[in-house]
Amino acid sequence: MTITATRTAPPAAPSAKERRAPRRRAPWGAAATIAIIGVFTFAPVYWVAVTALTPTNEVFRFPPRWFPAHVTFDHFRSLWENPQLLRYLGNSLIVSTLTAVLTVIVSAYTAYSFAKFRYRGRRSLMYLVLASQMFPQALLLITLYLVFSQFGLLNTYLALILSFTTFTLPLCVWMLKGFFDTIPDELIEAAKVDGAGQGAIIHRILLPVSLPGLVATALFAFIRAWNDFIFALTLAGTEKQTLPPGLVNTFTGEAETAWPSLMAASLVVSLPVVIGFAVLQRYLVSGLTAGAVKG
Repeated sequence: MTITATRTAPPAAPSAKERRAPRRRAPWGAAATIAIIGVFTFAPVYWVAVTALTPTNEVFRFPPRWFPAHVTFDHFRSLWENPQLLRYLGNSLIVSTLTAVLTVIVSAYTAYSFAKFRYRGRRSLMYLVLASQMFPQALLLITLYLVFSQFGLLNTYLALILSFTTFTLPLCVWMLKGFFDTIPDELIEAAKVDGAGQGAIIHRILLPVSLPGLVATALFAFIRAWNDFIFALTLAGTEKQTLPPGLVNTFTGEAETAWPSLMAASLVVSLPVVIGFAVLQRYLVSGLTAGAVKG
């Protein structure tokens, strides 16, 4: 008797159409998610722009219009005709720029010390710098006010610059430390063999290599100082106030609020930050992600 073995044919491989089916559905889900996030992100900005372009007598019209029937640029024009607002703009530029410069200088040296030196108490000092971010900044306002009052620094640029720098330093130090950690120690050792001192190493070698991290740090400090409200309102007088409290004092009153002018001013105030972020985006992304992956 002869037994014939039957061999089961292997299952057919999925067709190209079946393999592409799951891949078609994934982009639609991602696109829908991005669209929803975009609506929540840009809808307020769009409404601010619509209000700024709407005549004053049509702002409180009901039902509201998604686009003004009569577009006006008078609210933007009035900003440049107000010398007080121009003074607030100049104050913001001065304070934010000097805060960014001072933050980069101090955080660069501090981060270099944490990343490339080993000394007693280094780890405790690092955690102390990080722990300072745990306290709400508003809790320190009274203390800073009393200290600046004792030294006669109230209503000055220096009070704002020192307070803003104090709050931006902890995060900036850790950002730059992560960036310096990615720089190989062999590069520093080679510079020492060639006779370079510590000053030459950090100024001629590390800082040029760390340009993305420095730009990210400077941009973060600039935005932090540019957007601050409570410290600029409390520590600076009318002559030294920056734009956020200046806009509120100019357009907000007990009886009414000039919403179209306030929205126009808000758009103008946001432009420097938006332009700076757009131009320096690649440096900011690489600076923030430095140290996330160690090879």
